[in-house]
Order: sequence, then C-alpha cells, then structure tokens
Amino acid sequence: MKAKISKKFKALSSPKFIGYALVATIAALSSIIVGLELNEAQNLERQTQSAFFNWRGKIDPPKDVVILAIDDISLRQGEFYDPKTRPFLEPFRTTTWKRVVYAQVLEKLVKAGAKAVAFDILFVTPGDHGIADDDKLQAAIAKYGDHTVLAASYEFTQIGEANIMQLASPESIFKIKPNTLGLINFQPEVTDNIHRMGVKPPADSGLPIIPTFAEAILKVAKVNYTAPKGDGIYFFGGADTWANSQQQIPFYFVVDPENWNSDQLQKGKFFKDKIVLIGATASSKQDIQNSAMGRMAGVEIHANAIATLMQGKSMANLFTDSLQRSLFVLLLVGASGVVLCLFKSPNVQILVAFTVAIAWFSLGYIAFIYTSTILPVAIPAIAIGLNGIALLTTGSIAAQIDKLLLRRTLERYVAAPIVEEIVNQPEGFRDLLEGRTIKAAVLFSDIRGFTTLSSRLPPKLLIQQLNTYLGSMVDAILEYQGTIDKFIGDAIMAEFGSPVSRGEKADAMNAVNAALNMRTALTELRKVWQSDNKIPFSNGIGINYGEVTVGNIGSARRLEYAVIGDAVNVASRVEGMTKDLGTDIVITGALYEIVKDEIEVVDFGEHTLKGRVGNVQLYGVIGLKGCDRQVYEQVQQELQRHTAVIDMLKKGQLPPAPSVKKAS
Repeated sequence: MKAKISKKFKALSSPKFIGYALVATIAALSSIIVGLELNEAQNLERQTQSAFFNWRGKIDPPKDVVILAIDDISLRQGEFYDPKTRPFLEPFRTTTWKRVVYAQVLEKLVKAGAKAVAFDILFVTPGDHGIADDDKLQAAIAKYGDHTVLAASYEFTQIGEANIMQLASPESIFKIKPNTLGLINFQPEVTDNIHRMGVKPPADSGLPIIPTFAEAILKVAKVNYTAPKGDGIYFFGGADTWANSQQQIPFYFVVDPENWNSDQLQKGKFFKDKIVLIGATASSKQDIQNSAMGRMAGVEIHANAIATLMQGKSMANLFTDSLQRSLFVLLLVGASGVVLCLFKSPNVQILVAFTVAIAWFSLGYIAFIYTSTILPVAIPAIAIGLNGIALLTTGSIAAQIDKLLLRRTLERYVAAPIVEEIVNQPEGFRDLLEGRTIKAAVLFSDIRGFTTLSSRLPPKLLIQQLNTYLGSMVDAILEYQGTIDKFIGDAIMAEFGSPVSRGEKADAMNAVNAALNMRTALTELRKVWQSDNKIPFSNGIGINYGEVTVGNIGSARRLEYAVIGDAVNVASRVEGMTKDLGTDIVITGALYEIVKDEIEVVDFGEHTLKGRVGNVQLYGVIGLKGCDRQVYEQVQQELQRHTAVIDMLKKGQLPPAPSVKKAS
C-alpha cells in the first residue's frame, strides 16, 4: 500500500505532471480573464484589432462619401479677403466664421445634387455674429432640411457634486425638421481609442434616443443598407484616407468660384449623388481623436462609420455573451493543451504550441478583416504559447531528471563513454530502460572452485581478494564497451550490444576481446597473488550470441537493468562447460560464425547443455588470428594446476591458509 501511495506521489510531483497541471491552470485562468472582461484583457484585444487594421493597410473608401474639410488652408482664407476681388471670403475674416457661409455651402451642395449634407459641428449656442447671421443659416436649414443632418451630443455637466448627462442639440437655437439629428458621440473604450459607433443614454435618464450620425445621414440620403450585425466600425484606413483618395475637399473650395468651377469640382457636379460630411480636420479645432487606426479627425471617423454601414462591414463579436466567450476560450486553450501533451518531446511541444498560436492568430485576422467577425484572439494565443513554454520548461526539467536517473542506473553497469552516448541521445533515451528485444553477445564468467576456496580463506582475505579480482575483470569488460549486467557471488554476467549496439560483428568481437582481456588481466593478478603467497584464482568464461530481452526488471522497491532470454541461459551453461572441456574461454557456434575470420579456436564439437533440447557447437578460444599462443598455453597449464589444487583442498591434503593478522 505504501509503495502504491509513494508511486502516486512521485507521479503527481513529477515535472511532467506539473506541466500538465500548468496547462490546465493556464486554460482556466485565460477563461476567467476573458469571462470577467478585465480592462487589461479588453485593452489587449482592442490593441490586437488595431494591429489587424494596420497590417491590412489602407483600402479605397466608397466614392459616394466625401469630406468637406475645415482644414488649415480654409481657416486661413480670411487673410486673403479683398472686398473687390474676393468678397466671398468675408465670412472667413474672424476666428469663428459667420454662419452665413454654412448656409451658402448647404445651398450650393444641395443644388449640386448632394444626397445629404451633414454638419459635424455642434450649433448649440447662438453665433458670435448676431441673430441676423443665425437667421440666414436657419433659412437654409428650413429650405434644405430634407437633405441636412445636424450634430447632437450627449454631454456631461457638473452640477454641484452630480455629473449629469444632458443632450446638446441645435434645437435650442434652430427650428429643424424631424429625424435630421445625428449623434456624434462614440462609445468609450478601455484603450481610449474609438472602435464602435454611437452610444445610448441610460434608460432612467429621460433623454431621447437619437440615431448615430452615420445612421441619420444614410436615412436622410435614402441609402438602403442591411441591418448591422454589430456596432464596430470597419476602418478603411488611417488619417487622410479620404484625402489620399481625392475625396476630401477643403471647405473654402465650395465658396471660391475659381475652385468651384475647376475641373475637380466641375461647378458642383463632383458632389452629385454623394454624401457630404462637413467637419474640422485642422488640429486647432481640437477634434482630432484616437481611433483604432491612430489619431484622425472626428469627421474622418464618421466617414468610416458611414462606409461601414453602406458596405455591410459592421464589426461584431462572434460571442455576444461574456460567458460564451469564457467557455469558448476554455475549450480552445484546453483542447490545444491536450494536443500538446500528446507529444513527448518538449521541443516539439513548444513548436506545435507556437504553430497553433500563430494559426489561431491568423484565423482571427482573417475573420476580422474578411468577415468583420471579432474572435477572442490575444488572450487565447498568449495562453497557447504559455502552454508550450510551460511544457518546454517542465519537460526539459523532466528530461534532465530522467537522464540523471538513467546515468545513475547505467554507470553501475556500462562504460562511461557509452553512458555519455546514451544520455546525450536527443530522442528515446527513456525507451532504453523499457522492455525491448535485441541481439547481443552474452558473457558469463565464474571462478573455478570458489566454494572450496572460500571455505579455506578467512572472510576478510576472501572479500579483499574477490573484490580485487572482480574490479580487474570489470575493467577488462568495460574497456571493450561491455555492460555489466549483474554479479552472482563470484560470477559476472555481461552483455555486448546492450543498451547500445555497435553492429553485430563489432558486438561479437568486443565480447571476444573482453574475454581475452580478462585472461590477460587474470594472468597478471595470479603473478601478484603467487608472490604474496596467496592461492591464485582461475576462471571460466562462456560467450553466446543471440536474441535477448532487455530493460529494467524487478519490483517497485528494486529495479535492475537486466538481460533475459534463452541466449542468456545458453551462455551460462557454456561457461559451466569450460571445466569439463579443460579450457578458460568457450564460445558457441552462433558467436563463432560471426567472428570466425578474426580468431583462432579449438573445435570441441557438439555438446548437450543442461536443460536444453538438441546439441550446441562449442569452440575454445585460443586468441586473435596470428596471435602468440604462449599466453593461451600458459593459462591451460595453470588451469590444470589450479584444478589439482582444488581437488587436494577438497580431500584435505593441503594445510589451511594463513589467518589474518590483527593490528597491535
């Protein structure tokens, strides 16, 4: 039970699980942020929409919407007034123009065939030039009111401590025809940039509901358009979009006979069947506002709003309800997180995350520009990118931990260069510890007569000599890239080709070379032991080549990297045959067929192995081709002497070994 709890705790505290938890947390937080409509989130989305407009760039506005601009050059016309040559400039002489000039322009535009003339100017107080001047504008409004739209505005007035909304309307001065008022207010945004059309007063304010400036103009112009699906303005470009399209005319051109009769205006024919917006574009008039496409004159924003309605491009959120948006973001980010978790590699996860984020961002752009549909883009794209970063970070940490555990596991069995090669593999290093079937050379080595020797040696001397022997044998195996599988008392099991194979022949030759290396190392050890008056060890080595199963084997409490299979059992039985065959290194026919061109052997023929059906061809290894046989022959002689010593020890014909002296 404790093992299960511990295993579950380790799984829950693993970096990868933490990564999955972060993915779920990011999805939930992004959903909450969108659902609560936090200012920061709205600001980010609006900035993204502005970026979409700017990336798209300017597009041509409709030709039947014209701006008559109160620009800097028009404001300076009073400087050029001359009663003889330019009497028409007389209304421009003062800072605030005489209202008669608006009356003149209205009359000329309507007579020229303009569908509607809209004044983006608030006439809410008496003019500076007397009642007679106002009366002239009143007369023009009365006469041409069917083609006129005047501006109205909801404004806040501070009365004591109260901030009261009031309607500022030209009705306080002029008698105007019904339905000729248009609201010039725009809906406020957290970014302070204008994205949407008009506002409505609070239900309890008692104020009349007035159509937006754009709606009122299109109604007066008798332009039919489909009902807008949203209130967002589809901007055709930034400042001077209408000017660059030759659809913005200085105001004074209409008054100036020379310009009125020019090729451009053609005595007013230019305005025929067009909607004309009159408004300030000069910065001194303080009607430059922040829009989704940067700072531009209020009249330009109204022109964009009119064009939006005329072309059916009004911007609308796909999800009108914040709960719908929240659930959608949760599903989108959550689903993308699930997809990311399907990939094992952190590098692939971050690549897929950014690909998905960019794809969603692109889809949002396409929907915004080409279908006037507003999708939640910024928050989901950021969340998906954060998912990738979270998985990359935790996955990289998990990979490093896995590599560390793998290194610690393998360093006990495998030569350091092979360990480095394994842990530095970019992919699949975890699979090395999982069950898999491979072909490898398996080596077994055992000390001859160790049981008899251990009964004759004091424990401390026995362990010291055994450790010296095992250390030397392990070094000999690791030198030829072998993997130490396990120690079974005095026996050693090793394999060549696992966990990293160098190829069939290379693995087989490494096993043979390691065995020859062990022979040489043991010969040197025997000389030392003999000089120290110790009983020298001799060993037998059996090698087989075949198919094995490799991986971490054991229980939850103890796992070992091990190799199992019939090829292992055969190698063990072959090692046991070395005593009967009177030699130290014996290999099977399966191994010999791979390396026969490289070694010299003694053919021992076929033999029956314990626990197996059928015979196995066995060979004794003399050495590599062209080797000096002196070492081989010396080992055979020593084996005979060692066997004789063991037999005498069994019969009690040799004195006991010296005891360990205690330090005084």
